[in-house]
Amino acid sequence: MNAHSFETGTESFERDVLQASAKVPVLVDFWAPWCAPCRVLKPILEKLAAEYQGKFLLAKVNSDEHQELSAQFGVRSIPNVKAFVDGKMADEFTGALPESGVRAFLDRLIPTPGEKLRRTARVLVAQGDFDEAERHLRSALEIEPENKVARLDLVELLLAKNSQAEAEAVFAPIPERERDERADRIYSAISRWKKSQQLPSIAELESRLAVNPDDLPSRVALGERLIAERQFEPALAALLEVVRKDRGALRTSARKLMVEVFNLAEGQDELVGTYRKLLAGALY
Repeated sequence: MNAHSFETGTESFERDVLQASAKVPVLVDFWAPWCAPCRVLKPILEKLAAEYQGKFLLAKVNSDEHQELSAQFGVRSIPNVKAFVDGKMADEFTGALPESGVRAFLDRLIPTPGEKLRRTARVLVAQGDFDEAERHLRSALEIEPENKVARLDLVELLLAKNSQAEAEAVFAPIPERERDERADRIYSAISRWKKSQQLPSIAELESRLAVNPDDLPSRVALGERLIAERQFEPALAALLEVVRKDRGALRTSARKLMVEVFNLAEGQDELVGTYRKLLAGALY
């Protein structure tokens, strides 16, 4: 037993594992006193926990005493080691791996210096300290330009502060073949911004609509401009007006743009839910 290795159970699991894994990976060893392979694996895990000096924590769960916890995390045979990162299970193995196997497992799991900076940046974003988060992400990319997740985090931060041109430049090194769903969504937002630059300004479009509220092409263009500026609520309001008033191609364009906003407005569930209902009502 050492400072980085401890027993845990049902009542303390949230604190000991899920919350603690926001700072460092936490390995949870599900074991039982009667399990011979568990007795082989346990000293290996404890030795490495001491050797790695806090780069990961080892939490041990007696599966006989905490059967509900074992059931919750799908433990079917022991020893079963589950790794938690940021409150979620990231990886696992079953059986008594040799020390070399456990080391390889840990080396895949323990964050690099750049990844540590990225995780700190995410905490800073949650605290509302966006400037410091941006500095951390830029530092992460300086030492690990290949860290795609950090790159996407920085792009999203730049988009949120309406620095679209810089966001496009930071996004550019990611090859198309390496884009995942998140990267594709970000690319769509950047593409939408680039397209919107060919449209009249928001001020000009609003002036046109003040003179002629029924200028539906200008209202669609205003929606596109507002989407590019990530002003989702006024964009949805403008586009909904077009859906209500037009029965042709403009209505189709406005509907598609609203659906695009529903995908872009991640985390704004109330806004999206309200306008989904309003769109459905306008269509049917």
